[in-house]
Amino acid sequence: MIAISEATVSDIKQIQHIVDITWPITYGEILSKEQLDYMLALFYSEEALTEQFAKGEQLFYRVDEGASTVGFIGIEHQYKGQAITKIHKIYLLPETQGKGIGKKVMEEIERLGAENNSNALSLNVNRFNPAIGFYKKIGFEVIGESDLDIGNGYLMEDFVMEKKF
Repeated sequence: MIAISEATVSDIKQIQHIVDITWPITYGEILSKEQLDYMLALFYSEEALTEQFAKGEQLFYRVDEGASTVGFIGIEHQYKGQAITKIHKIYLLPETQGKGIGKKVMEEIERLGAENNSNALSLNVNRFNPAIGFYKKIGFEVIGESDLDIGNGYLMEDFVMEKKF
């Protein structure tokens, strides 16, 4: 049984635990260890996550399977004033793959988006991330590219993907 519930600052350690497991697997062959460490500190340090929760621009949700937290998402409704729900973060533990959990999570994000007057989902995904195939399979299309300078000489080189509903 999958349950998705709003996360709070008390969930930061669990979010960091999931990131510590998923990021090396997801990005270990795409990014250098130095860039990976830099990005983890930039986006997922306790201070960075506390600030993200405090700003309230992104809504964080835990993904639980039974009594275990197996993932989290960070979404923003009405992204840049448009009828779009932006998926900033979506990470699920490797053992969830192939169980349909990712699809259920995406369906729930779409439902939340519709409730908040969105008619599309948007996300950025590293151009070399195999998850692109999953996103295409569930109806996302590549609509552009983004190269974001995150400092320290590093770029986030992403596809921008969108799914209308």
